[in-house]
Amino acid sequence: MYFTSLDENKFGRTGYVDLDSRDPCRILHAAEEPVLDLGEIGAFDDSGATAFSLVRDGPRKYLYYQGWQRTERAPHLIFTGLAIDDGSGGGFRKHSRAPILDRTEAEPFIRGAPYVMKAADAFHMWYASASRWVEDEHGLHYDIVIRHATSPDGIRWIADDRPAVSTESPAEYAVGRPSVLFDDGVYRMWYAIRSFNEPYRIGYAESSDGVSWTRRDSEAGIGRSQEGWDSAMICYPQVVRVDDRLLMFYNGNQHGASGFGYAEAV
Repeated sequence: MYFTSLDENKFGRTGYVDLDSRDPCRILHAAEEPVLDLGEIGAFDDSGATAFSLVRDGPRKYLYYQGWQRTERAPHLIFTGLAIDDGSGGGFRKHSRAPILDRTEAEPFIRGAPYVMKAADAFHMWYASASRWVEDEHGLHYDIVIRHATSPDGIRWIADDRPAVSTESPAEYAVGRPSVLFDDGVYRMWYAIRSFNEPYRIGYAESSDGVSWTRRDSEAGIGRSQEGWDSAMICYPQVVRVDDRLLMFYNGNQHGASGFGYAEAV
């Protein structure tokens, strides 16, 4: 399990833990050094590199991550990078000093939190996208939707013209951090929802083609606990199949200040 932790200056680096598949609370091994470190000063990932999605392509492993960079007027800019393990034993190396999802006219501020799936015809990515920052009675905030993109090689990407999943009410201002499974001909997506009138929660949507989605948030299968580490908020889901079990890893209060946990579908 790849995860990102912040140091005392709130710079983020990606590490990993090996978990017991029968008991995910049992840690078998923890990395002593970062898998992904900060980029050079001035780079798109000079403030943090957060891994989101691992894809195997033959002997190679592609680790998609978001790099963030602090800025003067907005809190940060976020774009997607790629690190590749070529199988030679040298570990992951960043593919480029530049993002593979960089700013565009339509998406100039945030193109991050990528979830990538390899299909027979192409690579598919769902990611968080912000086209503006807004300053209003709620303070300074972004508007985030989830978009879909395709690639022939996992490196060069073409994004769809319209969002895949959007906010649904004036109170919502962000849907992001998608996690996608393909089950029996149906694409299933879990994601984080951010609103002005309630804490982070986890939503759910379905699609027949991975492009057009129907939100079914009431079927997400998880809510905040009555007390404890995830009683104030739940966010950033990652859903995986382990044998015949469906597990969701997620963050709790204060965006995961105490770590991450998991839930199992019953």
